Amino acid sequence: MTDRLPFPALHATHAGMWIADGEGRVRSVGRGEALQRAAATPHLLLNAPMVGERLGSADLSGLDLLELFAFVHPARFVVPTVTGLQRHCGLEASDDPEQAAADLGRIGAALLAAMEAPDWAEREGAWTVARALGRHGWSWWQLVGARLKTPGEMERSLFSRLPEWDEEARPDPPRTVRVDEVESLTRLSNLLGPDAEGREGQRAMAAQIAPVFDPRPREGQPNMLLANAGTGIGKTLAYLAPASVWAEKSGGTVWVSTYTKALQRQLDAEGPRIEPNDERRKERIVVRKGRENYLCLLNLEDAMQGGFQGRAAVLAQLVARWAAYSKDGDMVGGDLPGWLPSLFRRAGATALTDRRGECVYAGCAHYRQCFIERAERAGRHADLVIANHALVLVNAARQRPDSPTRIVFDEGHHLFDAADSTFSAALTGREAIELRRWIVGPEGKHRGRRRGLSARLMDLASYDEEGAQAIDQIVEAAQALNSEGWPQRVAERDPWGPFEKLFVAVRDTTYARAKAQDAGYGLETALVDPDGALVEAASGALEALEALAKPMAALSRRLEAVLEAAPDWLDAPARARVEGAIHSLGWRREEVAGWIAMLARIGGPADPDFVDWLAVARVEGREYDVGLHRHWLDPTRPLAKAVIEPAHGVLVTSATLKSGEGEWDEARARTGADHLETPVRTFEAKSPFDYAAKTQVLVVTDVGRDNVAALAGAYARLIEAAGGGTLGLFTAIKRLRAVHARIADRLARAGLPLFAQHVDPIDTGTLVDMFRDDPRASLLGTDALRDGVDVPGDSLRLVVMERVPWPRPTVLHAARRLANGGSAYDDRVVRAKLAQAYGRLVRRQGDGGTFVLLSAASPSRLMTAFPEGVSVDRVPLDEAIARIEDLRAVRHPVREGADADA
Repeated sequence: MTDRLPFPALHATHAGMWIADGEGRVRSVGRGEALQRAAATPHLLLNAPMVGERLGSADLSGLDLLELFAFVHPARFVVPTVTGLQRHCGLEASDDPEQAAADLGRIGAALLAAMEAPDWAEREGAWTVARALGRHGWSWWQLVGARLKTPGEMERSLFSRLPEWDEEARPDPPRTVRVDEVESLTRLSNLLGPDAEGREGQRAMAAQIAPVFDPRPREGQPNMLLANAGTGIGKTLAYLAPASVWAEKSGGTVWVSTYTKALQRQLDAEGPRIEPNDERRKERIVVRKGRENYLCLLNLEDAMQGGFQGRAAVLAQLVARWAAYSKDGDMVGGDLPGWLPSLFRRAGATALTDRRGECVYAGCAHYRQCFIERAERAGRHADLVIANHALVLVNAARQRPDSPTRIVFDEGHHLFDAADSTFSAALTGREAIELRRWIVGPEGKHRGRRRGLSARLMDLASYDEEGAQAIDQIVEAAQALNSEGWPQRVAERDPWGPFEKLFVAVRDTTYARAKAQDAGYGLETALVDPDGALVEAASGALEALEALAKPMAALSRRLEAVLEAAPDWLDAPARARVEGAIHSLGWRREEVAGWIAMLARIGGPADPDFVDWLAVARVEGREYDVGLHRHWLDPTRPLAKAVIEPAHGVLVTSATLKSGEGEWDEARARTGADHLETPVRTFEAKSPFDYAAKTQVLVVTDVGRDNVAALAGAYARLIEAAGGGTLGLFTAIKRLRAVHARIADRLARAGLPLFAQHVDPIDTGTLVDMFRDDPRASLLGTDALRDGVDVPGDSLRLVVMERVPWPRPTVLHAARRLANGGSAYDDRVVRAKLAQAYGRLVRRQGDGGTFVLLSAASPSRLMTAFPEGVSVDRVPLDEAIARIEDLRAVRHPVREGADADA
């Protein structure tokens, strides 16, 4: 077997393009020649969309090594870079672009050779999937097919290989037990192991958390603790210790809720400490997410049987290959490589999940193998469920039977935002047409598996006359909702039906009153003093919604009556199907009820508990939605009522739950604690890290606020001074893209790779993996990176913010600002953002670096966001660069010498 594939290879970075011939000889080429050669002959590539981005050709194609990896090693992790695959294949990792081009052929040969190894772990199912890929013109088919032996007997299909879950009785309620301090600390010691360094803050926190799991004194009065746990005290094990003790003693389940997928993965990785046995751990610790995160097997089957064509069909087959080896079928943040869907632009990976609430439950042929159902059932019997804020809040708000009684909210500083999203309402064109599709089903030229309400409840319609009549009335009433083509008709003021008339009126009012904050982007205006046209249009839409709500309520009653009557055909699967229909119908009824409340308010007195506004959503000047929005002025009110009060014990913890050295008032206000009848307990443990010695904060005073050229130059010089390892945070995507376009080539020529959210055609999680993997790389991004990046060690040593992250002046923010102290409210929001951004620098013992704010007008009162003792100096850019270089020389003297020799 040759150690190299005899094909030309193309490697492209911002520093240039290189082509290797079939024997590994490399030469540098220009963009024109690279494009011409790639168009004429298929080349080996690594991440075709990203290479195409470098060459300015979005449709570049070839033999993509990442597609081959996804076939050979489904559900395995690899950093999708040349160095990542070099390490995987046992090659010497190198930053040299010529070596990278030469090694693409070696990487391809190594991956193909793995298929011929006797111990290839993913052999089962490969032959069947490869043949299907060949029928869809997959570029690797000939090479892969030549290395696969025809199996002696027909391989089992994916759907026959997936395990089935067994029907089980719901678990008994948890027993009434207490966790005392000794038990909590003993379990903590066991989790840490005998050689672990003792941390007093961690032990104190574990002791304080134990009473959270006690029986609550009375209904509506949970045991609640707010814990501000500084980075490095080990808060994860501090709460997992008493939580695991309570779960074992009581037979109940503790839900640990996070805000970011990164923390969810981190928590899952702690599982072996609690349960070393792999099989037992799967039973005791379960990861749960919303339905829209999991692969829908019925959608996948439809895609594989003709629902997808071309490149989309190739994606479907690779996802099927992954599904056979996946731990839990999680397509978003699970073991599906985050880079895989991005290799197939516009190929519709989201169509493989259930994002529309159309699940037919027991009516699905794959119901007993369903990843979603399996996770939900496993969670009922688990000790620990690792979930996210959105799922916990939605389940509680909808009074799901598996709503938790003991909850740990980690990343608790995001609880306010999660509640704000969960308990809001939006009556927009996109939401309304989605409801129509859910009820009516496919219309016009639309095809696929999608089915309307009548088709999903066919059994009921044939059994129950009143239910069938209600379904017909719902379908008839849904005709008033906007239909296909509505955006153009609304823009042209030629509406069909009451809802499109409403959206025309909303659009007219918004354009008349709103002023765009950024040219080409969204418009919004407060719903105050509506004119006659808007009031009249709202009245017509309200009447249509009430006509829809009445039969929906009747159908819900009939479904509940069917369950109570238990007819002969209602076996366990049918019962599950009816229960599922009740749940999904209840969700839609809540949505309609929220819309009715919004429309009923138009023309009448304002409700002081809510903020209502009109909006036209646009992206780069293109309208894509229009409608009305409603948020709670204080979303912690429904949070407290629906989630916290029904629980028995609630822990809310974060490293930045409490800002600065202030009191707990803000933390109580943003977590719902203020709305409880009894006071909550508080706990604080300061970080053990010496921030003053390890970090510095610099406010650069001579970079113009609106000078993009100067801003880009500052970023480039700062990244060069740090030698990479920089996280650049922006408050506007437009400026991020402008800076990236100006500096990417310059940095690449210096051997400093630059990745960017909203620029590189790859998901954010993978960009963070690529950044973490290369200490010389830098990453530009927005809010998602400010809060969701955990990059310990040398890969992150400089954080740069392009300006003070003031809140956007939206209608909602203006209302909350007015109700919460005016400018003081803005300051609290900004300090929290600065603290989170600064917190990226030090994640583990030994970390350190510099935080730079490129804004001369940064108020001194905001600098209390940083830990006590950290110096905050206002300096010109040249001095900031000198300080960063000095710190780099101190922390990495060997590297500094090596760089100088180079």
